[in-house]
Amino acid sequence: MIKNDSYDLGDTVQMKKPHACQTNDWEIVRMGADIRLRCMGCGRTIMMPRAEFTKKLKKVLTKANDPVNAKKEYYLPKDRIARPNLLK
Repeated sequence: MIKNDSYDLGDTVQMKKPHACQTNDWEIVRMGADIRLRCMGCGRTIMMPRAEFTKKLKKVLTKANDPVNAKKEYYLPKDRIARPNLLK
């Protein structure tokens, strides 16, 4: 199991089991009580509870805005991820 502080928004992670498109790389798009992930192979998004995510997480591949991710088709840079405006 990975510690909670080792991953952050925009990181690319590897899960224990691959997606249906046979890609095992996921980008963290939303963090909170639930975590939203985007498949780096087909672009599909899924959402799962944080506890389930930490159980299924294998390792963190790259941190946010790493130049390696820029080559991937479905990668969304951290500054382009929509964040809620809670200061209203």
